[in-house]
Amino acid sequence: MAPPATDQTENENAPGDPLAEAVAIMVRLRGPGGCPWDREQTFDSIKRHTLEETYEVFDAIERRAWPDLKDELGDLFLQVLFYAQMASEAGYFNIQDVAANLNAKLVRRHPHIFGDAVASDAGAVLRNWEQIKQSEKEASTKAHASMLDDIPRTMPAVMEAGKLGSCAAKVGFDWPDTDGLFEKLNEEIGELKAEVMETPEGHPKTAIEEELGDLLFTVVNLARHLKVDPESALRCANAKFRRRFAVMETVAGGRDALAASTPSELDLLWNQAKNAASETAGP
Repeated sequence: MAPPATDQTENENAPGDPLAEAVAIMVRLRGPGGCPWDREQTFDSIKRHTLEETYEVFDAIERRAWPDLKDELGDLFLQVLFYAQMASEAGYFNIQDVAANLNAKLVRRHPHIFGDAVASDAGAVLRNWEQIKQSEKEASTKAHASMLDDIPRTMPAVMEAGKLGSCAAKVGFDWPDTDGLFEKLNEEIGELKAEVMETPEGHPKTAIEEELGDLLFTVVNLARHLKVDPESALRCANAKFRRRFAVMETVAGGRDALAASTPSELDLLWNQAKNAASETAGP
């Protein structure tokens, strides 16, 4: 049976359009007699799935697994359909409003393509984008107590730290170069060590958590100065650890043998895994 026509799906693109069909399927899943699980979902219950699907997209890209990426992008698009349908049911907006808003924003923020502005390189495009974005925010009726209020607190902490540092840098509140950041890094490491030494065993570790947070914030902003994505860098480190740990398990003769190894044996196995990785790496 074909999905029923609704105010969202009628007058859509031609029959057989996969995008229109996806919208119609979501309408049916959330409609009377639809899927019980889909019908009981809310904006808050879907949030964690959105984050999971985003990371699965990242994973597929890093593995260069293009068939998987096609599938994961579909799962991510499902999240958009879910939010838009729930918003439509509540009378906020619908999927057409989402697309129309995006289209207008793309045209508005690319005046070098759709207008008379000139942008000869990617840097100029980015500067134009930021200037237009700032103008849009200033024209908004929503008042902000701080320029940092535009950065959502709900985003992953690593991303938030980078955006906070980048935003503050726009008014000159930033380290002038990486030398200052390396000095700050050493300073934060020293403060963390001191706090660890001064905190008695069994006492709350609030101060240690704060110092560790300062250290991580500095590392993220060092990555920003080095023009390295800290999320990608950490994911690469995680993947490298997985590979080397798998080698350790293999050399040791399995996970049980690995668990029975002494600390010195584990160090030896780790060094063997590092050497094996360097030998198999290309020039």
